[in-house]
Amino acid sequence: MMTHNNRSHHSAVSVTTSQLPQSPQNADGTQPSLTTTEMKRILLSSFLGSMIEFYDFVLYATAASLVFAQVFFSDLGPGFALFASIATFSVGYLARTLGGIIFGHFGDTRGRKVVLVLSLVLMGVASTLIGLLPTTAQVGIIAPIALVFLRIVQGISVGGEWGGAILMALEHAPKKDRGFAAGFANAGGPVGAVLATLMLGLFSMLPEEQFLSWGWRIPFLFSVVLVAIGLIIRLKVAESPKYQQLEKLSEKKRVPLVSVLRGHWRAVLISLVAVLAFTTTQGLMTVWGVAEAAENGADRTGILNWKAVGAGVTVFVSLASARLSDRVGRRTMITIGCVLGVLLAFPIILLLETGTVWGFAVALILGNGVVQGLVYGPLAAFVAEQFPTQLRFSGASLAYQTGSTLGAGLSPLIATGLALSFGGNWPIAVFWALVLVASLIAVRIAPEGKNIDIHLDARS
Repeated sequence: MMTHNNRSHHSAVSVTTSQLPQSPQNADGTQPSLTTTEMKRILLSSFLGSMIEFYDFVLYATAASLVFAQVFFSDLGPGFALFASIATFSVGYLARTLGGIIFGHFGDTRGRKVVLVLSLVLMGVASTLIGLLPTTAQVGIIAPIALVFLRIVQGISVGGEWGGAILMALEHAPKKDRGFAAGFANAGGPVGAVLATLMLGLFSMLPEEQFLSWGWRIPFLFSVVLVAIGLIIRLKVAESPKYQQLEKLSEKKRVPLVSVLRGHWRAVLISLVAVLAFTTTQGLMTVWGVAEAAENGADRTGILNWKAVGAGVTVFVSLASARLSDRVGRRTMITIGCVLGVLLAFPIILLLETGTVWGFAVALILGNGVVQGLVYGPLAAFVAEQFPTQLRFSGASLAYQTGSTLGAGLSPLIATGLALSFGGNWPIAVFWALVLVASLIAVRIAPEGKNIDIHLDARS
């Protein structure tokens, strides 16, 4: 069955190859390398855009674990305040699916570049306003309502950013380097996480009263600087050559989402479940795990510092995994990550329960760094290669962002609920392992995309 899937997928996406303008080639007929000036600019733009977007997004996630319960939900009591704070974090993930749909439509009908610019500006505005929000003690219920609204705007923005950044890198890159190019753009996410964690960690060294009063706000306001730098670089990048082919052949769909749901629903479902391996691991390790370690007595500054180290390990492992996926395949690398995650789920949860910085450090490096990194590296290319050019932004964004909503968005809430219901954390390890197994099955039944020519699909 898998052989049939690979063959049919390949013929579907390459059926019109002879009719299409091909990617630029060198004088000797070979494809350009990733070392050309234009390709470097494209990769840098995608990397920085992802970094900035996820700096803001992860900054909120960390603040939701350590700050917002005391600033915006203090009247609810410690346990429920944390739950409400993490719930506002999850709302952002719910909005990511909406952002993927909205920006996916315009990305397939108006171009990848315009979406990248709009999403970056939207994120910058939302994050800056969060940094300026008055507390609940100052303005009452207006504060948490505004916080939720701005979190929704953040989610919509990230929903558009991911698809645009990944496709600009992947669709410009030569075939033999697509996995690394998409993985490099994706690596901006954990780098943004490192920067966000270090920034919040720096200000967390202030006395408690000052940190909760104004210290946590500075990292949010710093996003203005990052967005300005990102826009300067992003505005200089050329539109994706694959989208330009759509323009020349007038093959754009009026409502791409409808075509995706009619003709590529299986690819959406497989990609969505595959994404859960990464996003569930991310939600458990970077949100619930942080709160769990802190509640058990681990030092707050130590947690943030090691969270940054864990994100750094994620970058290194994900880039290596992405590069290897260009040789051995996307499915192979994601499979290795899922199997390792199943084996480590229980030990990692036990380490988080120790309430020590060293326990948190080891758990984070194994879970966030190694397991997540192995899956994360090839994942962007894996998802994008499941869809034809004229539907790629809509299809890939719908699958990835819905997977993010269900995985990273809901897993901290599910983990908190399981711990409260069973009076222990072992059900969380069971839940995590089951998700990884489901993702593993999805990846194994999907077609391998590394050798596919990503052209238009005449059936779409």
